[in-house]
Amino acid sequence: MQNKRASLIFICTIFFSFSVSAQKLINSPYSRFNLGSMEPAGSFRSTGMGGIGTGIRDNTSVCFLNPASYSSIDTNSFVFDFGLDYGLSYLSDGSNHYYSNDMNFDHILLGFPVIKGLGVAAGIIPFSNGYYRIKETINSADPEYDPITGGYISVHAGEGSLSKFFVGSGINITKYLSAGINLNLIFGNIRRLNEIDFTDYYNVFHNNTTEKLHIAGINLEYGVQVIAPFKDGYFINAGVSLSSGTHYKSVYENIAYLFSAYSTIDTLYHITDSTKAYLPGTMRAGLSFGKKNKFTAGFDYSESKWSKAVIPGSAGYLGNTRSYRFGVEYIPDKFSNYSFVKRVEYRAGAHIDDTYLVIDGEQVRETGFSLGVGMPMRRSLSRANFFFDYSKRSGSGNSSLHTEDIFTVGASLNLYDFWFLKRKYD
Repeated sequence: MQNKRASLIFICTIFFSFSVSAQKLINSPYSRFNLGSMEPAGSFRSTGMGGIGTGIRDNTSVCFLNPASYSSIDTNSFVFDFGLDYGLSYLSDGSNHYYSNDMNFDHILLGFPVIKGLGVAAGIIPFSNGYYRIKETINSADPEYDPITGGYISVHAGEGSLSKFFVGSGINITKYLSAGINLNLIFGNIRRLNEIDFTDYYNVFHNNTTEKLHIAGINLEYGVQVIAPFKDGYFINAGVSLSSGTHYKSVYENIAYLFSAYSTIDTLYHITDSTKAYLPGTMRAGLSFGKKNKFTAGFDYSESKWSKAVIPGSAGYLGNTRSYRFGVEYIPDKFSNYSFVKRVEYRAGAHIDDTYLVIDGEQVRETGFSLGVGMPMRRSLSRANFFFDYSKRSGSGNSSLHTEDIFTVGASLNLYDFWFLKRKYD
């Protein structure tokens, strides 16, 4: 028992460190704006089901999309989940194509009960990704070439990310009603570089602009779930969660200067802005139904008023978001003694999202589908979760916006154990 606890504490520490500092290096031009590309929320079980989770209750995993679900964690149990994913992005403007890929640690989650019907959970998950690399070379043979300015190389690069740490609790108010609350800490840094180097390197001044944005702050998220059990294990669960819009501490710095091959520097401007950033809250509503230990189907809807957001250094490019998510899970025979395949949890889902990014008056849309499996471990309620997700980003109409195809696979280990039972025999 002590060895288990020591091992788990060590794993928690290692994955927490990686989750805070690591960044997925997927090169996407859509990460150039605002806070970067928003990362999908939810555990890998949720991701395999299209991202649903607001109306889901699971006693063996952490469903952090609705803190009211924490009350379903079994008495005397402990749940720990960590995962990593690999992503590949294929970018196209119709004539040119580019792809990038990277693997990274995704999340660390844990949950445990305080008393029967009162659970606690915590974790760290990605919030946004600001990585991109764009390079363009213009010479005398290109249509964009201007003999007055001559040839040049332009470089646009971004790095950094925002993460979310949460801790929360859920309680059963009655047999059919539960409520919960999350305290969310959002923090991180976004850095961007824009540089133009002229071909006539030794006789002209070149231009460099750097931007840095730091954001940190806390908001609250509230959740409610209504549970309606029926005969023979059938159920219907409905859930709603709402997070508050919040002003976050932020520091924005923008420096532009000219430089030459001889290190001569002429600062054009240096702007520092400590105006607080405002990020909107999110409303989620979800419904799930099915039969316990057999199948689950669900639907989630969410929206955020990002048009009201205030992000220092980002003028415009913001639109209200809406998301529609559908998912199913099927288990042929969870307690089969003879067939491992029958104990596997099979999942599928789809999603349609209006993202918060607006370019040239057109909102970027993301659509996709996902598949997943949960592979149970022998003589345990622990399992390994795997998912595959395909998502496509493009303009909401006929436009010249780039099309981005994103392929993601992920694996997580969801550990479940009874830690607070005193064993009579070893």
